[in-house]
Amino acid sequence: MNLVETLNQQYMKPELPEMNVGDTVRVTVRVKEGNRERNQAFEGTIIAKKHGGINETITVRRISYNVGCEKVFPVHSPSIVSVETVRRGKVRRAKLYYLRDRVGKNAKVKERI
Repeated sequence: MNLVETLNQQYMKPELPEMNVGDTVRVTVRVKEGNRERNQAFEGTIIAKKHGGINETITVRRISYNVGCEKVFPVHSPSIVSVETVRRGKVRRAKLYYLRDRVGKNAKVKERI
């Protein structure tokens, strides 16, 4: 069991910002197109966090051109360049799936001061 834990610790990212459900984050991902690589940012609200350790994932939702878009990011993936917290959200739930049914100002999360 210690062997598995040491291997997991080896591949985990050491410095990650504090991310909670309801926070607005900007995730920068390394995208490969043909033989070129570039960094692409995806900014949205974290609606779910799953698992833990090396398998930890966050689900980020944003609305662009009146269409909701969700992406699941493995936090410790080598393709993720950086994760930065834009604003802190004040929520009382662990999963914010109810935001999928909301439109406009109702789909916003209050800011924690």
